[in-house]
Amino acid sequence: MNPTERFSNRVENYRRYRPGYPAAVIDLIRTTAGLRDGTRVADIGSGTGILTRLLLDAGWEVFAVEPNAPMRLAAAADLRVLPRFHSIDARAEATGLPAAAVDAITCAQAFHWFDRDTARAEFARILKPGGWAFIIWNERQLSGAADQAYSRILESIGHAYDGVRERGSVQNDRALEPFFRPGTYGTAQIPNPSRQDWETLRGRFLSSSYVPPEGDPRHGELIERLEDLFREHARDGEVTLDQSANVYFGQL
Repeated sequence: MNPTERFSNRVENYRRYRPGYPAAVIDLIRTTAGLRDGTRVADIGSGTGILTRLLLDAGWEVFAVEPNAPMRLAAAADLRVLPRFHSIDARAEATGLPAAAVDAITCAQAFHWFDRDTARAEFARILKPGGWAFIIWNERQLSGAADQAYSRILESIGHAYDGVRERGSVQNDRALEPFFRPGTYGTAQIPNPSRQDWETLRGRFLSSSYVPPEGDPRHGELIERLEDLFREHARDGEVTLDQSANVYFGQL
């Protein structure tokens, strides 16, 4: 499947149930890049605008670059009333933005879908001299029984999940350091545990592109296993899945 189309039938679950990012991520971006009110930021692969909204709330002018039409339209429906929001129909490898247009680039939960070399050239083109790029993932941890049970459910999906997990192998220090200019690379791991009631857990699960949709023979069995997980591990109507917001950043 074309990566730009993977989430077209999952937009509502993605918009409503994907976890957000802790305030410390915005603080890190502001401090590292020296951003001020009105600074221009390109949010590449912005999806339904989960990170975009936080960037706007920080007072920055944001160019949300997203090639998937349903996701882009969902973000626009939520954010278009904000005067510093700009929706851009484009890919990471060809954003259509002018050269030296932005002071910072963010990319949350999307970098693994890009052609890395082409995207790097485009990032370098649109960044102002001395600008910074921030690559961000919410990454699950396996610190508790609920986390491990959730991971086993995903692993049982098979090749569809394995393919995404293989792409996700770029998510480590050694793989990402060469993307940035030597001497500027940094990383941060920020705790971001996610407390989820049943509706949120189910919606988060179904927002993933590799989960078989309703009508697939495997769908019902997977939901039953997820229900079993919730019954076993929920406390006060919620289950906590451990995750961290991992940030990889530098200049180009």
